[in-house]
Amino acid sequence: MNTAQPTPGATRPGGRTARTRAAVLAAVFDELGEGGYAALSMERIAQRSGIHLATLYRRWRSVERLLCDLLADMSERVPLPDNGSLLADLRALAATIARFYAEPRHHGLIEAVVSAAAREPQASNALREFFDDRLRLAGRMVVRAVERGEVPAGTDPGDVMAALGAPFYYRMLIARRPVDAELIESAASAAYVSARAGVFVRGTTTGNDEWK
Repeated sequence: MNTAQPTPGATRPGGRTARTRAAVLAAVFDELGEGGYAALSMERIAQRSGIHLATLYRRWRSVERLLCDLLADMSERVPLPDNGSLLADLRALAATIARFYAEPRHHGLIEAVVSAAAREPQASNALREFFDDRLRLAGRMVVRAVERGEVPAGTDPGDVMAALGAPFYYRMLIARRPVDAELIESAASAAYVSARAGVFVRGTTTGNDEWK
């Protein structure tokens, strides 16, 4: 059971709270697009969003936490494929990742969040929880593939998803080169071939309960 406290501002009830969060995150996104991470400040976000500065500090406490909340919010809109084939699912997800980060502000967001995580322990925790959550959700594709007999029993879903995503983050954050169609195909194919070969088998069971 996860007993960790939720990140401030990360709750998603309806009504005024949801409207406040939407306005603030939209302001963060716009500010990031105009001035980049270096120019972000709680004061500028408050002014653009129309939300009182004290509210921002009470709910989010820092720019770094706002960035992590924005990344989580945007990633929830990324659909997870279910095409009946693991290779097709991996290709579709890789293409979705590429399209998402083709938007300069999205690219800037991941750079800003990684930078924030290096500076602020709570932002680092939020980033890790974000990736854990996305790996868990995407890992359902691997669970389905195991059930279809496409990949061996015991294939670790998180390892497969990490193998798919790692080339994108290396390309963007380390090599600092564009994401292209060749990367989409190579990342998806490499993750699939490795999974089929049993590279990601970690035990005698698939651990389905954890990934459902």
